[in-house]
Amino acid sequence: MRTRPFALLSALAGLALLLLLALAPGAGAGTTGVSDAAAALKQDPVYVDPAARAQLSQADEKALEQRIVNADKPVFVAVLPESPQFSADSVLRDLRTATGITGLYGIRLGDRFDAGADGTVMPRNAVRNLVSGVNTPGTDAATQLGNFVDQALPTVRGSAPASWSDGSDPTGAGTGSLIAVGAVLAAGGAGAYAVVRRNRRRRAEEERAALEKLRVVVDEDITAYGEELDRLDFHPSEPGADDAMRADYERALDSYEEAKSAMAAAEHPHDVRVVTGALEEGRYALAVLAARREGAPLPERRAPCFFDPRHGPSTADMSWTPAAGTPREVPVCAADAARLQDGEDPMARTVETESGRRPYWEAGPAYGPWAGGYFGGALLPGLLAGTLLGSALSTPAYGAEYGGGDFDGGDFSGADFSSSDFGGGFGDWGSGGGFDGGGGF
Repeated sequence: MRTRPFALLSALAGLALLLLLALAPGAGAGTTGVSDAAAALKQDPVYVDPAARAQLSQADEKALEQRIVNADKPVFVAVLPESPQFSADSVLRDLRTATGITGLYGIRLGDRFDAGADGTVMPRNAVRNLVSGVNTPGTDAATQLGNFVDQALPTVRGSAPASWSDGSDPTGAGTGSLIAVGAVLAAGGAGAYAVVRRNRRRRAEEERAALEKLRVVVDEDITAYGEELDRLDFHPSEPGADDAMRADYERALDSYEEAKSAMAAAEHPHDVRVVTGALEEGRYALAVLAARREGAPLPERRAPCFFDPRHGPSTADMSWTPAAGTPREVPVCAADAARLQDGEDPMARTVETESGRRPYWEAGPAYGPWAGGYFGGALLPGLLAGTLLGSALSTPAYGAEYGGGDFDGGDFSGADFSSSDFGGGFGDWGSGGGFDGGGGF
């Protein structure tokens, strides 16, 4: 639909409105159901049931939609009446299933409010705190939902679903979806949804630039690891070689191939985590192989050297203080441990920045995925606290990049989601507040 002229969109809007009149003559006053709400939310972020229209005016609805669309976030809001069509025990889970899109869902059911989110979009505790913060008794729907959206947008992960911008329905466009598209277009929503496409293009350009910056650093790492393999004086058939040594050697070679293949296939900055993770695995395999050949105890599986992961696995934890920071324990290789003990600076990994080559922890958030593959999401925040990279990684957007996995907010998943993220009724979630006083999950 993106390539069709606007006249065709207008015609579709008119046709959809005619269908609305023909197929649902009493819809203006009657209650719909979960399927109707889901079909509408596939096309825009806010749905108001006809029987709940008194709670939220059309002007307030459009203003709320505009804020969500401009932010390009997978936030869904439904205003529903107290009705047998919407079971308080399962309405949020039912709506998430019917919509089939990962995101954060807020529902105002009568005069009560609760929310739920896929774990990849917002953690449970964050949802719980968010709901608790907006569940003030006596608050009107416009104020409560506005507060919910304003507090959610800065922290929710992922992007708005593609169906908001192109009018498509991931499950196939039915009559309900067509009516929703027509209503949106007739209200002038097409112009607003152009913002989503523009935001997506901008983010894609930023990702491409960040990936190219990372590619330089990762290619250096892959080259350095390949040179280590070339220098390795080991032959699987040499005297004294056993199956364990050959397995270590094979693992080291496989890691090299995996890193090269993963970097060649990388399309997003977070793909780099797989590459540096493979290199970390390979260097540990080399360390184990060296210990076997020397008859020494096998090395403990430790994080790589903080100052430069190319140094290989760390051998100790030592106190280190970054510029304008506080002391913390970091894993270091034997060579850097000796330098620190002698009062010298460690051999830090530097990368190109606008102000010249700087240690990677002073280079900003672009290097988060690179560091995350080496150190993992659990270890990295503490190591980098107080540094430029650490400050950036403390935000949810960059937190998604360095450690905890990919966040696919806005992607179509159908019914394939964790029902526990939307479990219980409005009175059962989280701290037990739910629709009866707040508490999220």
